[in-house]
Amino acid sequence: MSNQNIHDWLNQYGDYLYRFALARLRDPHLAEDVVQETFLAAIKSPDFAGQSSPRTWLTGILKHKVIDVMRKNIREVAASDLMTDQDANMDEFFDETGHWEEKPLAWDMPQDALEQKQFLGTLQSCMDKLPAKLAQLFLMRDIQESDNEEICKELNISATNAWVMLYRARMGLRKCLEINWLGVSN
Repeated sequence: MSNQNIHDWLNQYGDYLYRFALARLRDPHLAEDVVQETFLAAIKSPDFAGQSSPRTWLTGILKHKVIDVMRKNIREVAASDLMTDQDANMDEFFDETGHWEEKPLAWDMPQDALEQKQFLGTLQSCMDKLPAKLAQLFLMRDIQESDNEEICKELNISATNAWVMLYRARMGLRKCLEINWLGVSN
């Protein structure tokens, strides 16, 4: 691997890799660190054979670095510790079969770019209020559409915990978005 290739790749893919890491780690300093570690690993590794694009290869390295940081920094939290007394009545939203008693309000995606930007800002703010592991689970499952087995492996949780945590993440986001975006108050 030549230094020229790495320098070119840094210029071409550095911003993309940083945004990728930042979306998952939600910490600018950690995101910078894992991107640097990614490029260091690329320099040290003779594995790039040109069978994929450099961006794909670097992203693969970065995913492993992000997972390593997440495993190091996020401790397992008991599901019961994630729920506050205020959240204890979330079962009222569902009937005995697990379906919505009253479906969530319909959200039309704003056509106006400014309004969409404001919505995404509100969504990010609501995600920031969630515990980090819940936010990561929601991002992986509902945004990135990762499969459950991959999520459980990356977050080092059981399938049962994944479903409980996803439920709590969705309820937390729903409540936050209804208050901060739709203006619905209880």
